[in-house]
Amino acid sequence: MPAHNLAERQILKAQADGVFDRLEGAGKPLPERPPEDAVGIAMRIMAQAGVVPREFELKKEVDAQRARLAAITDPAARKQAMAVLTNLQLRYDIEREARRRFYR
Repeated sequence: MPAHNLAERQILKAQADGVFDRLEGAGKPLPERPPEDAVGIAMRIMAQAGVVPREFELKKEVDAQRARLAAITDPAARKQAMAVLTNLQLRYDIEREARRRFYR
C-alpha cells in the first residue's frame, strides 16, 4: 500500500474519532499570513528552534569588529584589526553565498 494511502486512512480515522475537534481554533478560519518563500519558511523554523545560522553570527562579529576598528588610532593596531575584519567579511560573504546557492 502506498504511503499516501496509509496517511490518508490515518487522517480519516482521526477525523472519525474526533481528534481534530479538540484542537485550538477548531472550526475557525486560518489566520491571514503573507505567503513565504522557502528561505523565509526555513528561517522561521530555525528561529523557532532557537538555532542561529552561522551567517548571522558572522554578521554580528563583522559589525563588532568595525566598531573596534573605528576606535583604533595606532597605525599598526589598525592594520591588524583591518586584517581581522577582512577575514571575517570574507567568511561572512562565503556563508551568505552558500545559503543563496542552497535555496536556489
